[in-house]
Amino acid sequence: MKILSIDTSNYVLGIGLLDGNQVMGEYISNLKKNHSVRVMPAIQTLMNECNVKPAELSKIVVAKGPGSYTGVRIGVTIAKTLAWTLNIPLTGVSSLEVLAASSGRHFNGFVSPLFDARRGQIYTGLYQFEEGRISSIMEDQLIMTTDWAPKLNELSQNILIAGNDLPLHQDILKEILGDKAVFAEITEHNPRPAELALLGRNKPDEDPHHFVPNYIRLAEAEAKWLESQSNQKNK
Repeated sequence: MKILSIDTSNYVLGIGLLDGNQVMGEYISNLKKNHSVRVMPAIQTLMNECNVKPAELSKIVVAKGPGSYTGVRIGVTIAKTLAWTLNIPLTGVSSLEVLAASSGRHFNGFVSPLFDARRGQIYTGLYQFEEGRISSIMEDQLIMTTDWAPKLNELSQNILIAGNDLPLHQDILKEILGDKAVFAEITEHNPRPAELALLGRNKPDEDPHHFVPNYIRLAEAEAKWLESQSNQKNK
């Protein structure tokens, strides 16, 4: 079973190929560049390098958000198009779950992955590995860092915190959590596309036509548009 995984939900661009229990290849970059012009060449390059033809793929797995509104949309759109064109299953996985699995598979405690959401907010959740399987302890959410840290401080175990945006929030987390906070190494902040493929391998398939990303919140432009429509109706 050959699985192609796609993650464009943040600055990290990740493409992976998983064949059964073997990671055939991964492409990862962490650059502030346009995913829309880079993702298809990256997919093609990796598949050519691994000598895998599109017709050999058994499943597409995509990071479905949260994260960058544009980034999530790009990855999901490409994944849906490929799944529909090749007539193969599509599965979505939380972008935060992928990061948690990439950094905390062997951590004895809880894992709190995070992405910056501006204005002191973060996208985050709480995960834990038990017998090699990851489970969600607190659902993915949008929250102020100053509100999230006290919640974590109530836990009885240490918390591994990971994400490329960690430096933006590390001082607050350290101040509130103290030694309970364990900060991931810089090599553990990039979500691995092979982990994405592995997580999605046994998750339920979804209909490409009805599959939707999980933005958690509306893009600012969309929120303003909806607000303007509501105001017009109330006039």
